[in-house]
Amino acid sequence: MIVLHFLLSILGFGALVISAGFSAVALTAIFVWRSWFARKQTLLEPQPPVTILKPLCGAEPGLYTHLRSFCLQQYPAFQIVFGVRDPTDAALVVVQRIIAEFPQVRIDVVVDPTLHGDNYKTSNLINMMKRASHGILVIADSDAVVGADYLSVVTAPLVEPDVGLVTCIYRGVPTETVWSRLGAMYINEWFMPSVVLAWLFGHRQYASGQTLCFRRDTLRAIGGLQAVANHLADDFRLGELVRGVGQRIVLSGYEVEVEHHEPSADALLRHEVRWMRTLHVVRPGAYRWMFLTFSLPLAMVGVVLASLGTGAVGVAWSLFAATSVMRLVLHFAQRLSGRRRRPLLADLWLVPARDLLLCWTWGRSFSTSSITWRGSEFNVDDRGVMRRLA
Repeated sequence: MIVLHFLLSILGFGALVISAGFSAVALTAIFVWRSWFARKQTLLEPQPPVTILKPLCGAEPGLYTHLRSFCLQQYPAFQIVFGVRDPTDAALVVVQRIIAEFPQVRIDVVVDPTLHGDNYKTSNLINMMKRASHGILVIADSDAVVGADYLSVVTAPLVEPDVGLVTCIYRGVPTETVWSRLGAMYINEWFMPSVVLAWLFGHRQYASGQTLCFRRDTLRAIGGLQAVANHLADDFRLGELVRGVGQRIVLSGYEVEVEHHEPSADALLRHEVRWMRTLHVVRPGAYRWMFLTFSLPLAMVGVVLASLGTGAVGVAWSLFAATSVMRLVLHFAQRLSGRRRRPLLADLWLVPARDLLLCWTWGRSFSTSSITWRGSEFNVDDRGVMRRLA
């Protein structure tokens, strides 16, 4: 029994060291990114015309504000193409309001139910491409809110001929429900810090549908959007194909803000299980070890196991305290940045629940191959290919 307690204690200290170490490195990555890399913004001269593709599905909260921000770009010439699959889609009412408000902006609308694969968003984009007029294309999700300099910044890296794709990190701005706030914390306090950390350590595979900026000839070289029409992680697959033709991905210093709305606990869980399944598909080998990045839950397990030993309990609690402090610093640091800041202490009580929920959705993703997306059920195989369930 003494030997068992000793081994469990060693395991506990290992967990504590990993949790504290990851917290420290993640915090450092965030501060380095914000203080240095995020400020490196150059402009593309001359600024060629751009087509913005905005696939829509439903009148989500804040849609008018989201779409309006793209019409306010300080950019010489740009076109916006909105696309829906259903002629009765409520988003069309918002689009007509936008068209009436911005007659000076070239806006095209595509209503086409044609499916090119089981990824409905990509099918929508393929239908929209027939109205895209310009050689530089920007795909941006419907829940994104951007500043007037967005187009100038995200197109700038394309001045380099070996750049095939520009993407952005993003910040979740929740609506008022507690489920939305938990969902935004997932993005801001775990997923985005992990992305930035990986990028600063040389990982260049990240690509987000919140912003995908590329040349038309690059898209043509990879087989068009049809090449990702059946993939769950369509943005990641697009990045893979771009790298496959010898071009690189640039992570822009521009941070997009995203309205995050989860009306219920069930909606939140379904959404996050889909995200976890996506990560599982993207990084199948590393995914099994992802729990090592769940710093606070890992530290909780570690301090319990370390306490089973007969010595150095004080050291164990010190490591746990250090991890907890760094977790809180990360929470506060994310709330103090961005254009729309939230009250500093409003969601402090949600931190433990958020981290435990992260563990649950990670574990749940191993036991299911189905996801729910926009009200439809899909099966996702190990290659990330989607198949709609009857």
